[in-house]
Amino acid sequence: MSFDGLVVHSLARELQCCVGARINKVQMPSENDIVLQIRAAGRNLKLLLSANPTYPRVHLTEQSFLNPLEAPMFCMLLRKHCEGGIIEAIEQPGLERILQLNIRQRDELGDLSLKTIVVEIMGRHSNIILKDPVTGIITDGIHHVTPAISSYRIVMPGSVYTPPPEQHKLLPFGMSEERFTALLAEAAEAADEPASTRFWEQALVGHFSGFSPLVARELVYRAANGGLPLPSEMSAKLWAPFRELTEKLEAGATETVIVEEASTGKTFFSITELSHVQGETQRFASISVCLEAYYGDKAERDTVKQRVADLFRLLSNERSKNIKKMEKLEDTMEGARGADRFRILGELLTASLHQIRKGDKQIEVVNYYDEEQRPVTIELDPLLTPSENAQRYFKKYTKSKNSLIAVQQQMTEAREEIRYLDNLLQQLASAGLADIQEIREELTEQGYVRDRGKKGRKKKPNQKPALACYTSSEGIPIYVGKNNTQNEYLTNRLAHSGDTWLHTKDIPGSHVVIRSAEYGDATLHEAAQLAAWFSQAKESSQVPVDYTLIRHVRKPGGAKPGFVIYDHQKTLFVTPDQGNIKQMPVAIK
Repeated sequence: MSFDGLVVHSLARELQCCVGARINKVQMPSENDIVLQIRAAGRNLKLLLSANPTYPRVHLTEQSFLNPLEAPMFCMLLRKHCEGGIIEAIEQPGLERILQLNIRQRDELGDLSLKTIVVEIMGRHSNIILKDPVTGIITDGIHHVTPAISSYRIVMPGSVYTPPPEQHKLLPFGMSEERFTALLAEAAEAADEPASTRFWEQALVGHFSGFSPLVARELVYRAANGGLPLPSEMSAKLWAPFRELTEKLEAGATETVIVEEASTGKTFFSITELSHVQGETQRFASISVCLEAYYGDKAERDTVKQRVADLFRLLSNERSKNIKKMEKLEDTMEGARGADRFRILGELLTASLHQIRKGDKQIEVVNYYDEEQRPVTIELDPLLTPSENAQRYFKKYTKSKNSLIAVQQQMTEAREEIRYLDNLLQQLASAGLADIQEIREELTEQGYVRDRGKKGRKKKPNQKPALACYTSSEGIPIYVGKNNTQNEYLTNRLAHSGDTWLHTKDIPGSHVVIRSAEYGDATLHEAAQLAAWFSQAKESSQVPVDYTLIRHVRKPGGAKPGFVIYDHQKTLFVTPDQGNIKQMPVAIK
């Protein structure tokens, strides 16, 4: 990846469509992200500002976000100073990885208020800061930087905004060929080591603002053209690709791409062709679409992973406990399987009572149950009478038989528990931000998670969960449940008896419903793909998917959430294709 100054330059140019837009709503779905819902040129747009330490970014987005029950303080502050305001300008100082949004708003008294949102895209030091553009006083920042953290830059309410330290590099735009070649030739002469490709890459990064190692590597690759010229020639050869890139950027003619390197599987994005990366290339019409494709899933999965880490640990521990319990029950059952032997010994003793005297420690009798009538030695308790010894074996038989029934019941319950936990682990693995709370509430209801009685909006009875609704190539709606709450609502309440229900065969996964009595093979295949993708077998091939009508699906009494039984099913074998699934239109309903 390479969110360098050149990418920010192209992004600032693209976001000029937001200048003059009205900010209708400010949302803060996570501790690092701000979403501005704006109205620009008759269109409703969402502008994402992210200070995520791993995935900092700014771009227009189509993604849906789940907001917390209570808005954080920084969100409330932005609402106060920015909601209803007009974006007057979006600027990038120099070629720094900084975007400034100048906002004009009328306050409660009708007075004109000017504010600037500064988005600093700087890895783990990324920040979103609200400041007064006239005085430079910081109103607040999404991440505070105290004097104990940095004596150079303090980001606290009331402090004066200090930009990140300048790097004193040259702007690549308007550079003449003579100056360019002279700078690089001078650097080559002063170098201690022979000029290599790495040297020229570092020279470009070190001299020109906005250049990342990725873009520098691409320019050196183009200049070298399969071989490395002499140092005296290299600076001149670099000029052509350098000028071509800067002229395209000035004209706004970017070539936004994502390339997956074939040898390593790593992905890179850039605003210019990456011919030095050997692999599959995707091209995009805009930088926002490219950034959404590159960051969207990564950022959400990272956030989800953080929020469900405690649930993963809990469910994994519970699963391990049940597996150990199964092993112990197996041992108990193995011992209980000898119950019939105690009954036989008791009956043999009963038939031989006249041969036993009190005080005998053992007796040898003929085993009438053996085809060869071989004798068997039976241990006796010398303190018991012959009759009491026989009864002792009958009691052992009864106890073993009863324990066998109890152990079988406990093993069935443990298997069901493991199946339920596997299902929940699969749901957590594919959950989106909107699904986490429903899974957490289910675990609270089932007694796995303690109800801490947190204040907030209580869940209304019979509240409908939001479901992902895909549209097949034939225009048929296909609903997918991402957790047990959604699965139960979809299968037991929303679906009609003539709809088709799908689920991976004997594999934890989502309930999928085709909401139509009539559809073609294409819709059935796409629905089966969804069932396979949202299951534990998403990375497998030839995944078995059962399908049947909703009227043949039912939930047994007392069963765990999400568990159903079904009949009259047929089975399809499909290999889930992420590319095909991502191309399917989807809405949350």
